[in-house]
Order: sequence, then C-alpha cells, then structure tokens
Amino acid sequence: MFPKGFEWVVILIVALLIFGPKNLPKLGKSLGKTVKNIREGMSGEEESTTEDAEVVEEDDEVAQLEAQLAEAKAKKEAAAKDAE
Repeated sequence: MFPKGFEWVVILIVALLIFGPKNLPKLGKSLGKTVKNIREGMSGEEESTTEDAEVVEEDDEVAQLEAQLAEAKAKKEAAAKDAE
C-alpha cells in the first residue's frame, strides 16, 4: 500500500522537479504543520466529547432547578389566592 524503496525515490524526484529545490523545504514545513493540526484536531474531538457530557449534566441540573422554581412560584400564587 505504501511506496517502498524505488517508489520513494521517484516521488522525491518528481516533487523536486515540480516545486524546485528552493520551495521543497517550505513544502515539507507546511506539510508537517498540516499533519500536526490534523492530529490536534483529532485529539480535540475526544476532549469535546467529555465537555459535551458535562454540558448535558449541567442542563439536567438547570432543568431540575427550573422545575423547583416553577413549583415554588405555583405555591406562592396559590397562597396569594387563598389570602384574598
């Protein structure tokens, strides 16, 4: 699947002819940065999954607090009607 031996030599010669000797180091540098960014992006997805789980837990807590608030508000309104 991956090039071996002679194929690497052919690929390097073609790259040298296409990009020239001055631009070949720049090409290698940009390729390295691209690979680094892709790896960081892939590891970032794992971190975001953990963050998503934390957000879901916080949403559940907010929903519970909203339900308690609505219940307390209903009791207060009921008490106000009874006082009239």
